[in-house]
Amino acid sequence: MYKIACIMGKSSSGKDHIYQALLERSELGFKKLIMYTTRPMRSGETEGVEYHFTDDATADRMEQEGKIIELREYNTVYGVWKYFTADDGQVDLDKGRYLVIGTLAAYEKFCEYYGKDVVMPIYIEVEDGIRLERAMNREKKQEEPKYREMCRRFLADCEDFSEEKLERAGITKRYFNNGFIEDCIDEIAQDVLTWMQE
Repeated sequence: MYKIACIMGKSSSGKDHIYQALLERSELGFKKLIMYTTRPMRSGETEGVEYHFTDDATADRMEQEGKIIELREYNTVYGVWKYFTADDGQVDLDKGRYLVIGTLAAYEKFCEYYGKDVVMPIYIEVEDGIRLERAMNREKKQEEPKYREMCRRFLADCEDFSEEKLERAGITKRYFNNGFIEDCIDEIAQDVLTWMQE
């Protein structure tokens, strides 16, 4: 049986960059697990690449059909946005290993659904000042910057990734991305290779 690696961390911690870099490392052999969201697509995003962009009606239907593994709702300044992972045929642990980006709550749901022994947590940590600067720079590049939502997300992350919640989820290893992202990626890749052999 293959395994699932779950990248998580607060907003603007470099998760997307790290995710892409790990996918490109052929020795890791990861397949993408693409999540769903009801939020609007950002500039530079593509359907089926970063997310499957969907609507509330589709999310509700999939939930009624029992196809949702984990779902999070965020009451943003633009309305409620849902992010979720669906059992839609993407994952076959007899045929491959998968890489996903999620929250701490999503990681816990993956552990419940697939078993904790097949889900590896990859928690990315970045100093708050660096994160805030990165978030601001990213938002400035958007066609319509959503600064209020950026601030809401930044503050919500403090609660979502509190030390108590990290401890409860059994997250002990942290990968620091405070400026040398390639070193961070190398460390993760080495740990993934070791984990795959267990």
